[in-house]
Amino acid sequence: MDSTVLAHALVRARRRLGSLRLAHVDHGLQPASGEWSRQCARQARTWRVPLANLKASIAKRRGESPEAAAREARYALLARELAPGEVLVTAQHREDQVETLLLQLVRGAGVTGLASMPRYAPFASGHIARPLLDCPRSELLDYARRFRLTWVEDPTNQQQQFGRNYLRHRVLPLLRERWAGVDVAIARTARHMAEAGELLEESARRDLHAVSDGGGVNVAALRRLSPARRRNVLRAFIARAGLELPSAAQMAEMAGPLLSSRADAQPQVRWPGAALRRRAGRLELQVKSEHAANRQSKNAFQSWNWAQQRELILNDGAGRLEIVEDAAGAIDLERLPRVLELHPRQGGESLRPGPRARTQSLKKLLQGARLSIEQRARLPLLFSAGAAGRLIVAGDRWIDASVLANVKSRRRARLIWKKETDRADFW
Repeated sequence: MDSTVLAHALVRARRRLGSLRLAHVDHGLQPASGEWSRQCARQARTWRVPLANLKASIAKRRGESPEAAAREARYALLARELAPGEVLVTAQHREDQVETLLLQLVRGAGVTGLASMPRYAPFASGHIARPLLDCPRSELLDYARRFRLTWVEDPTNQQQQFGRNYLRHRVLPLLRERWAGVDVAIARTARHMAEAGELLEESARRDLHAVSDGGGVNVAALRRLSPARRRNVLRAFIARAGLELPSAAQMAEMAGPLLSSRADAQPQVRWPGAALRRRAGRLELQVKSEHAANRQSKNAFQSWNWAQQRELILNDGAGRLEIVEDAAGAIDLERLPRVLELHPRQGGESLRPGPRARTQSLKKLLQGARLSIEQRARLPLLFSAGAAGRLIVAGDRWIDASVLANVKSRRRARLIWKKETDRADFW
């Protein structure tokens, strides 16, 4: 119902929007999912709006809930579908925000988790917007009835073995019976948590800049911070490398005993996929498995039509890439593929880093440059579009000879990587 209401409202406003298309994801988890896709297609034809009917392949990892696996697959598909500069508009409403916060609360989430869903945020090669977060479901239902809309209800919404449904049908009715306005209050808490999260991120960036030591963290500098600021910095350091965060107990060990142990003991804290090790006066990350790559790939795919949009905002706070025309630039724009794709390493990538250089594997180039794990994880990799896309650009380090400018190039440009620190690196 909520998605149908949002789609109808956008269809009514499409002249002001300039461009609109709909997307439906078939998760294939229900026998009737094929009919749901056909219902969406019929509705799109009635409204005369193009529809992308996407089919998900759900791969549930060990310990992951079906809901989480479906959500990950859904957003990965939508990220691939989103064109550069587009905005993905989704229909989560106030009750959805309330349920999300309560779920995060019972899981023991921190400030970032309790901030729940943002209203507007970078997503893939564009943005994601949730304009209905302040709207109660009752208002959306009134709208649907007023315009005589039809929709399909997912029967799993009634199954209370799922945490969200249990909160919706059992817990929240009791809270509303006891406290009038509880939904408004909880949604307000989510906004407070989002603001607090922004402040913590700003503090972490400043502190991480102060304690950074090459690709690691300086132990002496970290120990001068309070325990809370240490944990905040270490969370940012680990997240920036594309890794899942360790448990609260492991974070406490990193911020305490790991720092106070003997310098020659080489202690470490391990968690699935990685380890944080102390080497003399430095802390260093070591990736132990493909866990980090899985983490990065959730929302890492981005498509960039640089001819239409000269700037690409990178996921995971890695900054932005910008194409700037320059008569002395190293890139030949007429040889650069019109659409580039950004995604994590899959293994086996190679490029030719100069007109007279031989083709080299990215792995050897990274090893030769002695980049840290953190630097490797954040290095944006741009490929030509398509299943057989070749590596064109590797961050601010290498550019393939196939697009290098020469004396005959008529249109030249620089590619600038504006990192979080606002330090621009370019060719």
